[in-house]
Amino acid sequence: MADPDGILEIFLGPGDLFFGDRDTRIRTLLGSCVAVTLWHPRAKLGGMCHFVVPSRPSPGMHHELEGRYADEAFLMLLGEIRATATSPDEYEVKMFGGGSQFAEFSGHAMDVAARNVDAGLELLKYHGLALTSMHLGGTGHRQVVLDVWSGDVWLRHVELALDGQARG
Repeated sequence: MADPDGILEIFLGPGDLFFGDRDTRIRTLLGSCVAVTLWHPRAKLGGMCHFVVPSRPSPGMHHELEGRYADEAFLMLLGEIRATATSPDEYEVKMFGGGSQFAEFSGHAMDVAARNVDAGLELLKYHGLALTSMHLGGTGHRQVVLDVWSGDVWLRHVELALDGQARG
């Protein structure tokens, strides 16, 4: 499918979120962070969040929702869906990222990448969202691109070798 004219190109940094229509391309670059994409095949609506950590360190205090926290990013995406009069179960959901950046932390309590993946999977289940595709874990970084007009998600994954050098 050819790109439509007048594409709105959105780049998400850590903690960002965007939800748009058929004239939108959303991209991000992930390390230990995780991105979730949502796409509605009939309405040609979609979005992506790029969360950094599972939850806010002090959840008891009232704060505005922030996309850097997985639990809050999900609430923000669900709010965008509600505003379109569509239902979350009508969306194709994909999840990417959680690449370990430091081999010495893999499997350790400090393994933020693994904690992010676990949090994302738990939140999908909690909100009744079924994954249609995922590319999670491992090492290195990923570039993720969502073309909202088609629902295509493009992935480029560069793994880290045991010596810490990029491969691929």
